[in-house]
Amino acid sequence: LLQHHGGARVDIYEKLPVPFGLVRFGVAPDHPEVKNVINAFTQTARSERCAYYGNVTVGRDVLVAELQQAYHAVVLSYGAEDNQVLGIPGENLSGVYSARAFVGWYNGLPENRELKPDLSCETAVVLGHGNVALDIARILLSPLQLLRKTDITDCSLAALACSKVRRVWLVGRRGPLQVAFTIKELREMINLPGARPVLDPADFTGLESAVKDAPRPRKRLTELMIKTALEKPVERPVEVQAAAPREWGLKFQRSPQEVLPSADGTRARGIRVALTRLEGSGDSAKAVPTGDVEELECGLVLSSIGYRCLPLEPAVPFNTRRGVIPNSAGRVVGVPGLYCSGWVKRGPTGVIITTMNDSFDTAQSVLEDLQVGALDVATSREGFGAVESILRSRGVRPVSFSDWEKIDAVEVARGKAAGKPREKIVDPQEMLRLIGH
Repeated sequence: LLQHHGGARVDIYEKLPVPFGLVRFGVAPDHPEVKNVINAFTQTARSERCAYYGNVTVGRDVLVAELQQAYHAVVLSYGAEDNQVLGIPGENLSGVYSARAFVGWYNGLPENRELKPDLSCETAVVLGHGNVALDIARILLSPLQLLRKTDITDCSLAALACSKVRRVWLVGRRGPLQVAFTIKELREMINLPGARPVLDPADFTGLESAVKDAPRPRKRLTELMIKTALEKPVERPVEVQAAAPREWGLKFQRSPQEVLPSADGTRARGIRVALTRLEGSGDSAKAVPTGDVEELECGLVLSSIGYRCLPLEPAVPFNTRRGVIPNSAGRVVGVPGLYCSGWVKRGPTGVIITTMNDSFDTAQSVLEDLQVGALDVATSREGFGAVESILRSRGVRPVSFSDWEKIDAVEVARGKAAGKPREKIVDPQEMLRLIGH
């Protein structure tokens, strides 16, 4: 918007005092290169035509209708704040966590800082075959010396140092041709020092011919799984074997039925899965239970079956079945001047680049509406001036981008002292104290 319209001014509102959302709280700590997008965001936020207001919850501190009074156009891009539930007995037992909460915990998301996951068991089951599932498995099995150099939080590093988890099964309802993770993440997992992949060659019978004509990424991904399944384990010297007894594996065509309780009924001791067969092929294949079941022993269950967007407030249209704001090219249906972008626009799928391109499309819609006069810019709007008085009347003090830069400097300094890129502050109150709020 700033690039293509010389007169546009953009204000960004964010619930937390700190910016960057999923890049800060979703990207794995050992993937610093993925976080480079922060540099582009910072450059934009420093533009004199852009302002950042953190510590403001839209829908509570200020309503969308109030924003619409203050601005010519309002874009909602608040992502997916919840996770899909399994909907099976036992999912509320101790030892069962959503991937979203677990990732939030090791990445310093304030709402998950008290999670304290129990890592005292040997075997963990991750339900799901996406990149997030692989991230979790990798963090659980990574050598500590690798994690120590990342921006993983101090308290999760301490918990992982005491972890007894040495085996992780990644369980999916469908087959090898339907996995959602990408080759880069799989390769990283296969090459993880001190952890051995366990893939069953029988799972891949006949797949080489099945992927002959598949798109190149799917073909290469499947070939890497087949190659890993068929490779003979390297004979390691006995002393190395003793030092590296960690392993992970992929289990296919198994659908979670019930988390099994321990004898005293308080915590997870395993999971019962229904064996499935596939109907149809490719991405549209459906998993249908065969009637057979299997029990996997584990003390830790992490459910990574997807995220879920929530409605912001009753005044904003929301399709609860699809979990998105109904829109056409980012224009919210029936509400002129209201737009959406990202996961609330098209559902929680895709990586940073997908979401970035999607936001360019929404910006294009705003620019088109400006051009054809669909947005009434003849009357001037007060922007933040109007919102500021609303926030003040409700006792809310926004955090500016230069406030964030003070918090950032403290995090980087604390990290440097510990030999890490940063030590994230996980308590919003501490962030606010630092900047004198």
